[in-house]
Amino acid sequence: MQRRKLFAVALAGVLATGGLSACGDSPNANKDASNSKSADFLSIGMPNGTVTESNNPFLGTSAGASLGYRWTIYEPLGMWNNVKPSDPAKPWLASDIKWATDYKQLDVTIRDNATWSDGQKLTAEDVAYTFNLIKSNEALNIFALPIDQVTVAGSKVTVTFKSSQFTAWHKIISQIPIVPKHIWEKIADPAKDPIKEPVGSGPYTLKTFSQQGIVLERRESGYWQDKPAVKELRYTSYTDNNAQTTALASGQSEWSFVFIPNYQQTFVAKDPEHFKVWAPGVLGIHGLYINTTQAPFDDPKLRQAMNKVINRTDIFNQAEAGYFHPELKSVTGLPQGAGDAFVTEAFKGQTLAVDVEGAKKILTDAGYKLDGTTLKDKSGKPVTIKLSDPAPWSDYQTTLEIIKSNLAEIGIAATVEKPNQNVWDQNVQKGDFGGVMRWTNGGSTPFDIYQTVMDGDLLKPVGELAQQGNFGRFKSPEATAALKAYANATNDADRTTALATIQKIFVDQAPMLPVGSDNVGGAYSTKNWIGWPSDADPYGPMQPTQSGALDVIMHLKPANS
Repeated sequence: MQRRKLFAVALAGVLATGGLSACGDSPNANKDASNSKSADFLSIGMPNGTVTESNNPFLGTSAGASLGYRWTIYEPLGMWNNVKPSDPAKPWLASDIKWATDYKQLDVTIRDNATWSDGQKLTAEDVAYTFNLIKSNEALNIFALPIDQVTVAGSKVTVTFKSSQFTAWHKIISQIPIVPKHIWEKIADPAKDPIKEPVGSGPYTLKTFSQQGIVLERRESGYWQDKPAVKELRYTSYTDNNAQTTALASGQSEWSFVFIPNYQQTFVAKDPEHFKVWAPGVLGIHGLYINTTQAPFDDPKLRQAMNKVINRTDIFNQAEAGYFHPELKSVTGLPQGAGDAFVTEAFKGQTLAVDVEGAKKILTDAGYKLDGTTLKDKSGKPVTIKLSDPAPWSDYQTTLEIIKSNLAEIGIAATVEKPNQNVWDQNVQKGDFGGVMRWTNGGSTPFDIYQTVMDGDLLKPVGELAQQGNFGRFKSPEATAALKAYANATNDADRTTALATIQKIFVDQAPMLPVGSDNVGGAYSTKNWIGWPSDADPYGPMQPTQSGALDVIMHLKPANS
């Protein structure tokens, strides 16, 4: 789900826990709590199955990214709260953050009391080195930032960009991990190195990495702000949603982002006083990415027809338990509420609805033929597609089965594959798939949604890794130009004009079939720790893999305090 990244997971030391993870012998079992003693660790889980030993903070395939602990070791310049996306970022490693009015220049003042976990002082030179590292290494520049110049004057770093960063400011501030120059300048290939012994500025260091779990321990000295109350963070990657839910319901896991069918009965009812779910919405979506390089799915008419038969209501009720990824209504793919103000005039009131006959007409008008229950393309070949998502993600798996049934109504034969997350993520990034359910990035505007799907600046040849978007290899110079125009506009009128073009391409060419809206929620327990974000105090995301998770951990206090 932006968010499963997060949920996406490279070498030795495979971590995978099965049903035994939820038993009394789990390394996360809170035996102290059962004896009425104050807990000193927090158990965090994700249902990601196999992950591999990599702590490289720039790699979405690393265990650190998959489970979220990279942000407790490496810190950003500021904390952006995606629950309240229009709010300014909270200063973090930077004590002061200023953007030029055209968003082409960033000035940050670096704190003078931050140190790396090896004891060396963190300076403006480290921040400048990080930005130059990204500038010089395309594989690390996952946001395709057009960095121009990076200069240092005392504790101040100035970064200039070749274009406006109006739509990317929050990524630059909150989603770039700052790394130590004295360590990273000695790394031969920073885009591939697993960073077995990470050195960061965060309040935690890596203690152990094993098949049973990953443990991080609190730095007892040298951290630039007050130490967190939690002494240890214990991360476990469970085999699937069911194993993770069982661990939550038994108290073995205290915090997770996981889809829970019938969550009230399955989880909350087990301990109504302490077991909670908070799922705030954000401006991001989930949908079926289509590989537009594979015939006949390179034909937008075929993709339009597929879009018309997806039963989003069934998916919401059956796959998402009526709460997790709310059904999308607008043909623009924008979520209700968060996206309403961004629906342009041409599409106001136009909603997504199942229309099998309309889909068939699109196909026959385009030269396809329905031969009994088999759709044949213009060359007479049956139309088939392979759909895939990791087996542990039960909501996505149910979604794919529903889509498979929906596509059969227009004669498309779909098969559903269930690779492990490592394989799946590599396949998606390399463009080796037919169709996959996946999330988009999210931000303070719809730009991030559409960029993830259609931006030509993120387009990679099949076989090369596309880490941040355009997984379906959608090629549209017009869409790329409109995205640039939106990002660089200096007034709302120009942004609206660009957005109208973007939405027309998204609707007419259907590069991704939107299904549900996003959230950055989580299931958690207040038995041992309190201070979690809530409707009353939405200071950060509840999802433990977001960069804002560090802010959440810093807010936690013992329940008996």
